[in-house]
Amino acid sequence: MLKDNRFQGYSAGHLQKDIIAGLVVGVVAIPLAMAFAIASGVRPEYGIYTTIIAGIMVSILGGSKFQIAGPTGAFVPVLLGVVMQYGYENLIIAGFMAGIMITLLGIFKLGKFIKFIPRPVTIGFTAGIAIIIFSGQIANFLGLKGIAKHEEFHLNMIEILRKIATINIYSVIIAAICLAIVITTPKFLPKIPGALLGLLVSTLVAITLFPGKVATIGSTYGAIPSKLPSFSFPDLTWDNIVMLFPAACVIAMLGGIESLLSAVVADNMAKTKHNSNKELVGQGIANIATSLFGGIPATGAIARTATNIKNGAASPLSGVIHGLVVLLVLVMLAPYASNIPLASMAPILMFVAWNMSERKEFAHILKTKSADSFVLVATFLLTVLMDLTTGVGVGLLLAIVMFVKRMSGSLKISKVLADTSEKAHKPEVMEYTMQGSLFFGSAEVIEDSFDNIVEAKPKVLLLRMSQVSFIDTSGEALLSKVVERLKDSHSQVVISGLQHQPKEMLKSTGLYDKIGEKNIFSSEPPVSKIKARHRIVTT
Repeated sequence: MLKDNRFQGYSAGHLQKDIIAGLVVGVVAIPLAMAFAIASGVRPEYGIYTTIIAGIMVSILGGSKFQIAGPTGAFVPVLLGVVMQYGYENLIIAGFMAGIMITLLGIFKLGKFIKFIPRPVTIGFTAGIAIIIFSGQIANFLGLKGIAKHEEFHLNMIEILRKIATINIYSVIIAAICLAIVITTPKFLPKIPGALLGLLVSTLVAITLFPGKVATIGSTYGAIPSKLPSFSFPDLTWDNIVMLFPAACVIAMLGGIESLLSAVVADNMAKTKHNSNKELVGQGIANIATSLFGGIPATGAIARTATNIKNGAASPLSGVIHGLVVLLVLVMLAPYASNIPLASMAPILMFVAWNMSERKEFAHILKTKSADSFVLVATFLLTVLMDLTTGVGVGLLLAIVMFVKRMSGSLKISKVLADTSEKAHKPEVMEYTMQGSLFFGSAEVIEDSFDNIVEAKPKVLLLRMSQVSFIDTSGEALLSKVVERLKDSHSQVVISGLQHQPKEMLKSTGLYDKIGEKNIFSSEPPVSKIKARHRIVTT
């Protein structure tokens, strides 16, 4: 760890800053760890285990100087779905598989490709996740009894309406106290974590004024163990791997996206530069290790990472200290956590959902009333009403289709007007300027334009291609077709201004030699030079 360049120039003064930052972030992480675990359908201590193991390992092995890892809201709907469909034991297997996938993404240096996911898709599924988290806490906020959980959003909403008569006024009071403190603390006591203060105060109120009146962690899940679980290797059978592969892919994708987004936020705040691939390797190994000790999937946590930087962190050591602080709390204070009301956890998660909703970005993209708006809404609605996998999958597909449509419309093939001496009769040299990319999406534009050109049967067709930067095999095939058809009519194709990629593509397919090197110019020659080369005399 001492050879890590993230520790360059480290001193005793930096150590003091790391201890303070690690202590603050550790305290902030504790209520969130339990809340995210409960929202994901597992026992609260599993969130604590994840925070400890992933928090320490990502700080040591990752590629970001200030990254704080742990359970996050992005995973909640995915993990809850896996738990409801396959059970907690299979969630561990899915997390293990996802860790391997994330590690491989980093090893094969594929981190940069995660950044290519379109912004409307990212905003759409993030807003959808926020809605799912927020709505999932309504029952605990109101203290509703006998609530059955469903995978479908609309069924959960119907369930809440059916059981609204079971509302617990004491739960509402506790939740309202916690929510008020969470909202007002940043304004009046900015150095105190609002979530922790809200949790402590509302729990004390519940114990003192309403003993036995509200559901608690202890009454719902039992006592929290004051130690880490033992090592246990997941049951990796072929059937389990096949069954959980889709879920593992989604967890890996989300983990990669969230981690790199968090690392970028950290870079912008601290003026640093992270190593994307190293960060993915660190996140992947941390998720593998977490699953071996019963933890749930983890990723970079943007809010906790920002808190780490704001409190003066100087190196990754602050992340290690944050994990050790959570471990110390687990060992010393776990029995007291059983008294925490579920109504106190609900507003904390609701507040997290509100902050992660990307509402301003969502509104901004909607205002454009463009194809991006359609992709955004489709991703959002499918994430909420169906599931995250469908939302992201369809969102990406729509984004690709919209991109191809835009790109196909960008190709322009325009005829250069003949000079005055040739206007009286058909010009023997026809000039066309091409702008854009020749690829599969522009096939229709290419075919329509070239059909008219071939029918004119010019002696020489001059294609000015200085503004064509890309040709794929589909575009090359159509160009080759034109060359063949004009050759049958004893006509010649001349290309000028050929750029590097199109030139390499034509060489690799043999079309370059078919056209002939003497007919391919790197610059834009005058028509007179073309006429002279092909012995065309203007009368």
